Amino acid sequence: MYWIILIIAGLFEVGFTTCLKHSDNFTNLKWSAGFLVCITCSFLLLNKAIQSIPLGTAYAVWTGIGAVGTVIIGIVFYKDPADFWRIFFITLLIGSIVGIKMVSKS
Repeated sequence: MYWIILIIAGLFEVGFTTCLKHSDNFTNLKWSAGFLVCITCSFLLLNKAIQSIPLGTAYAVWTGIGAVGTVIIGIVFYKDPADFWRIFFITLLIGSIVGIKMVSKS
């Protein structure tokens, strides 16, 4: 259950980075509100997850999900580059997140 909470927290991290891009330095109230909701949910869920998952493991997975998700959003919606090395290292990051989960004792 705590791993599912952590994954959802990571997805909210993707949400707050996406809202941040659209907030126009927090002048767009709709996207700024979305940012506040997503960042609050992300941190509350991360806090819940670390009650069972070791802090270092949870933080690494949380930031990894956020990084991978944000890169994917950038490629799909904002035409960020999707060259070989970028995809290679994102794949490596995904493998690292899976590896951390597999060796975790919780």
